[in-house]
Amino acid sequence: MSHHIPDEYQAAVDAALEQIAVERIVPRIWAHDHTVWQQDPAEIANRLGWLHIAKEMAEQCPRLDDLAGRVRADGYSDVLLLGMGGSSLAPEVFSQVLASGTPRLAVLDSTDPGTVLAHAGRLDPARTLFIVSSKSGSTVETLSFFKFFYNWSAQASGGRETGRHFVAITDPGSKLQALAERFAFRATFLNDPNIGGRYSALSYFGLVPAALAGVDVEKLLERALAMAKKCRLDKPGENDGAWLGAVLGELGRAGRDKATLIISPQLASFGDWVEQLVAESTGKDGRGILPVVGEPIGSPRVYGNDRAFVYLRLAGDDRFDAAVQALQDTGHPVIRLRLSDPYDLGGQFFLWEMATAIAGYRLGIHPFNQPDVEAAKEMARQTIADYRETGQLPQDRALPPSATALTAFLAQARLGDPSGRGRSYVALQAYVQPTPETDAALQALRACLRDRYKLATTVGYGPRFLHSTGQLHKGDGGNGLFAQFTSDPLHDAAIPDEAGQAAAGVTFGLLKTAQALGDKRALEKGGRPVIRFHLGSDPAGRLNHLLQSLQ
Repeated sequence: MSHHIPDEYQAAVDAALEQIAVERIVPRIWAHDHTVWQQDPAEIANRLGWLHIAKEMAEQCPRLDDLAGRVRADGYSDVLLLGMGGSSLAPEVFSQVLASGTPRLAVLDSTDPGTVLAHAGRLDPARTLFIVSSKSGSTVETLSFFKFFYNWSAQASGGRETGRHFVAITDPGSKLQALAERFAFRATFLNDPNIGGRYSALSYFGLVPAALAGVDVEKLLERALAMAKKCRLDKPGENDGAWLGAVLGELGRAGRDKATLIISPQLASFGDWVEQLVAESTGKDGRGILPVVGEPIGSPRVYGNDRAFVYLRLAGDDRFDAAVQALQDTGHPVIRLRLSDPYDLGGQFFLWEMATAIAGYRLGIHPFNQPDVEAAKEMARQTIADYRETGQLPQDRALPPSATALTAFLAQARLGDPSGRGRSYVALQAYVQPTPETDAALQALRACLRDRYKLATTVGYGPRFLHSTGQLHKGDGGNGLFAQFTSDPLHDAAIPDEAGQAAAGVTFGLLKTAQALGDKRALEKGGRPVIRFHLGSDPAGRLNHLLQSLQ
């Protein structure tokens, strides 16, 4: 790890490190002392299991290897993980960075019916294993996926041993554990309940899918344990996690609260995991660090003075070196994290968990709860309940994509407070089917807005982002401008009321629409500016037309 901290911030960082040492923050964290963050132990005393889980999981490698061997011996070609947020983002990293051979691992964390049907269309029911993954065991998206694919599998097999195609990962005593017993799942992994979802990468939630995908779990955990050892050091300046957390916290307090990740492309999906961890942990009580992930790198002139850059560089990949050096030369803070090979991600998972806990201490917030996530969920539930009663969705004003309307909306940028830091980022919230074409259109749009307004930009597919940046959107100081994009599905898919039964009162299209409306209402209730554009049945085409109009 190396860094460039401009002189104007170095004194604050040094003072923070000194305070961490004097108050013995590191040993207190390892001793599970909840008073590091607040006097009330609620959602802290039972959320620190991540500190020790790598060591505990090393003892479970034989069980993971046994499951993976049996699945391969039984001829499975594919594994599809059904999950949201903390249960899906680490597996996605493993599927895109470290997976090898067969079976192939994919992740479903979208309620878009086109996405659900695309997986159903490509998979062979006889050779597909499903991982149903939920800490609470009651996540509406995950249970909806399960009911759909259980019926899909049962129809193909004639109902014979359908449960053998399913594995559960959940907390002890959850609804999902009961479902796994009722439907005779192949296996159930009960996770340490003292770990929150976003801190669960090195637990069963991350490592069961990793093992099935051919990841060398033992090697991954060795790297994690080596980093954990570094993060035990009492001197904060020598402790990578304490140092990174102190720097992110102090830069955030000083207005450099847009932690912009520049990542070697081979490791790009790791940024999505960091995004959830940092945003959901720090974005509350009117404060927060906004992780900016996947934004195309630009010249120094397109960035405001609210940025701090973190460069994750894989050995041998120098493609961003010159651009990062240019940012440093123009006075931006730059932190460099070097990975010798992709398995160093094992250490990075632990490093960022410790750094986020330390940053929360510096910001004076509780990094393990998510008090504002429930608001959008509750409004979505109410929307569906109203639909079941009346047969209609509530009316909500949506505009056709318009450069004029978007430009007028973004005129609010940086008008929030005298320092100029209010309304300092734009969040593009895409409740549409994730496709390469839509990805490209959203990336081009965010780059255009960043270059024009010098605002940080984020892109999230709904409802996935509700479990990551959604907390920060509603819990920070009201710094965001939110452009929501919705679309019409070409085909819809029914969600069975119960697994194994045909009756279905709700569809995935309805669920996604309810989630979009619920999120919009939660933002508006919190005084956040929101504009909604409806893209019809051609999201990528309409986004590209909007971009052309802006240009």
